[in-house]
Formats: sequence, C-alpha cells, structure tokens
Amino acid sequence: MHTLTSAPAAMLPGFDDPVAGAQAVFRGTLHALSHPGRVVELDAPCGVPAGLSPAMTAVLLTLADGDAPLWLPPGVSGDVARFLRFHTGSRVMGRPGAAVFVAIPAGLEMPGLADLHPGEPAYPDRSATVVLEVQSLRDGFTYELSGPGIQDRQALRVRGLPAGFVAQWQANHQRFPLGVDVLLTCGDLLCGLPRTCRMEA
Repeated sequence: MHTLTSAPAAMLPGFDDPVAGAQAVFRGTLHALSHPGRVVELDAPCGVPAGLSPAMTAVLLTLADGDAPLWLPPGVSGDVARFLRFHTGSRVMGRPGAAVFVAIPAGLEMPGLADLHPGEPAYPDRSATVVLEVQSLRDGFTYELSGPGIQDRQALRVRGLPAGFVAQWQANHQRFPLGVDVLLTCGDLLCGLPRTCRMEA
C-alpha cells in the first residue's frame, strides 16, 4: 500500500481517493468479518501517521466517525489522535469501555475484552470493535477457527496475540449475542474475528 509520511502526522492526508478508498476498505472489512480467519490485503493509499500500520489507519479512516468514539492506549502520540480526529471527527475517549473502536497499535497493551462495551441485549450491534496490530498474519502459532462463515475449519496463523487472548476470546464468544469483534491488522493485511467465531489453540 502506498503511504505518504513526509508531512507532520496531524497534516497527513487521508485517503488519496476518499470515496474509492473508503469503499474498498469497507468491502474488505465486511469480507474479513464474513469469512473469519481469511487474510485480506487492503489497497487504499492513504497517509499513515508514525505508530500506525497502513491497514489500521485505513480501517479507522473508514469506520470511525463522530458517532463512533475511539480509544487509544497510553503511548500513542498526540499526532495520531489529531490525525484521526481531523479526518474522521471521532472523539478520543478516556476509557476503553466507553469507545466504539479500540485501536491497539503494535507493541501497546490491549485492555481485557471483558472490559469493553459488549453491546446491549436489544442492540448487540452497538458493541465495541477492537483493531489490533499483530506481528504477522502469515506465520506464527496456528489457531483453529470454526463457526458461521467457515465451512469446516479455518486455520489462522498469527504471531503477536496478547498473552491469554484465546481464553479471553472463548469467554467473549460465550457472551453471544453480546461481545466484541476483533480486526487483526499487520502492515497492509487484515483478518476478522467476529464474536460468532470459535477459536482453539
């Protein structure tokens, strides 16, 4: 994915082509969530502030907006928050449990899935989505996924999931129809883990 990084992060452009870029990333995200464990390569050139990957930036530019507040962990630069606020209008929240999107760039700590907004019984779709950068979506430990959108079993090879993630995910899955969804990113790559998906090490 082409990136533009010469300007200060707060002044970086969003998508090179705002309409086509957002549409392409939205389609890619839907495909990733509809087919858990499949790796999607995003091709939507955009400015990428230091600390974020191209895929994480593109997903946030597409999905975050004024009605979808965002949480960023300590350690993310103020330039990143200003970039996202400028291009999406999304508010940056002080607590992860108050956010619709929880973005965890590489090397930063993910809050517990149980501490994030799981939706409401009448509106389970109002839950949080975690956008989590991992070290690799091409190699690493192999997990087996099953559930809707998977014909039998889907292997997911990933390196860099937080410690204890599988146990957290199993507890999250058991809360269905409540619970959170997770988007894994790595460079230009994206992989969806909807709450309907079962995950085994």
